[in-house]
Amino acid sequence: MSESARTPMPVERIMQMLPHRFPFLMIDRVMEAVKDDYALCVKNVTINEHHFIGHFSDKPVMPGVLIIEAMAQTSAVLVVQTLGPQSEGKLVYFMSVDEAKFRKPVVPGDQLHIRATKQRQRGNVWKFACEAFVAEVKVAEAIITAMILD
Repeated sequence: MSESARTPMPVERIMQMLPHRFPFLMIDRVMEAVKDDYALCVKNVTINEHHFIGHFSDKPVMPGVLIIEAMAQTSAVLVVQTLGPQSEGKLVYFMSVDEAKFRKPVVPGDQLHIRATKQRQRGNVWKFACEAFVAEVKVAEAIITAMILD
């Protein structure tokens, strides 16, 4: 894989990079992934996702914890892009989520654009500044710390 991917990666490529699968794969496309810098991913929010049955059936809203998970998966794409093919499929575990803010509900029909920017790395511990947007309006943000393990 090149140092940066500025052409979209389909979900099949994402599934090579990450161990997540339906129903917990929270990103549909990698739009950009620049080694050691940032990743930009897209999540198409659809009404047929299981969490909308109960959250909330009469006014469906994507749970904030799943937006955070989409941020974590975008961060994991950046780790794989930075470390190269030997890191594909390895697990990237949450260590902490800080300063999480949810500014606007995400609903079916929205296209969530998630950006994870590397803040620092020490050994196998990484820290990211993450933001999520719908139609260029920021809907959520968080600082995520994660660890990659064999």
